[in-house]
Amino acid sequence: MLVENLNDFYSEIKLILNQARQQAYKLVNTTMVEAYWQIGRRIIEEEQSGEKRANYGEYLIKNLSKALTDELGKGFSYANLWNFRQFYLIFPDKEILYTLCRELNWSVLRLIMRVDNPSARKYYLDEARAQQWSVRQLQRNINALYYERLLSSKDKQKELNNQINFEKESTRDFIKDPYVLEFLELTEDPWPKEREIEKAIINNLSQFLLEAGKGFSFIGRQYRISTETNHYYIDLVFYNYLLKCFILVDLKAEQLTYQDIGQMDTYVRMFDDLKRGEGDNPTIGIILCSSKDETTVKYSVLNDSEQIFASKYRLVLPTEEELIAELEREKYLFLEGKAQKSLDERALDKD
Repeated sequence: MLVENLNDFYSEIKLILNQARQQAYKLVNTTMVEAYWQIGRRIIEEEQSGEKRANYGEYLIKNLSKALTDELGKGFSYANLWNFRQFYLIFPDKEILYTLCRELNWSVLRLIMRVDNPSARKYYLDEARAQQWSVRQLQRNINALYYERLLSSKDKQKELNNQINFEKESTRDFIKDPYVLEFLELTEDPWPKEREIEKAIINNLSQFLLEAGKGFSFIGRQYRISTETNHYYIDLVFYNYLLKCFILVDLKAEQLTYQDIGQMDTYVRMFDDLKRGEGDNPTIGIILCSSKDETTVKYSVLNDSEQIFASKYRLVLPTEEELIAELEREKYLFLEGKAQKSLDERALDKD
């Protein structure tokens, strides 16, 4: 009995020390981030009030780096001091600074402030705080153009319904095109089989959920739904607590077909009828395919559906240029399709 009490006692002491260390780390982080901001502010002020000759700012930082290193040691390289300067320029509002100090460490802030697009920068700030992204996860999401892929889907949604507020979360806020699954460590040559991709997703489920986005929780693999005469198996089933609905994922190792779309349409209808609970929103189906023909999309239920979507996936991390080109292509094809649909509707009206 005494041994058990002593073990509880030791555990309690360890907990107190761990909590104290965490608080101390947070305090040090807050203090240092604020100090970096103050240094950046003073550098800018000195540049503005100092000599007007060319390259004065560079000269100032180089000499400051030497003086601080001689006096205080490492940590004050030219690159670090330049980062402090940029930190102040990007986040000049002191109220915002205090929020950043309390919630994000310097490694995270240093990554985010290198993002050029102010809207993307704000998104990564908000998500890094809300989702508690690690430095590694943040770096991966920035490299994979996480924000731009979501923005592409939102742009399509706005085209479908001009009343949608960009800030208001909608179904397409949770669906990317393409999905980047480089963490599965599979090659694209030869392209793996669907079961291999499915197995790799299960083995890397936490990373897949991060790529999928906010609010996803895993329900099952090869999830069975049955009628009186048949059994059907859905590759992956999730529930999104923000959308308040089930999300069905069907993996395709080849190009999207009409049969794939019809199959997912069946799954969604059956799931709504058999599994959807009271208070749940309509089920969403996502077909993840290696490629898709826009003609197939145009002349299928995908064209106007709010429940069924098809997205491509990549098994390697594309370059930024490749991702941007892919997003621009998707946007062009989508707008071209909408324009053609509008012409077709006008022609029908005239008839």
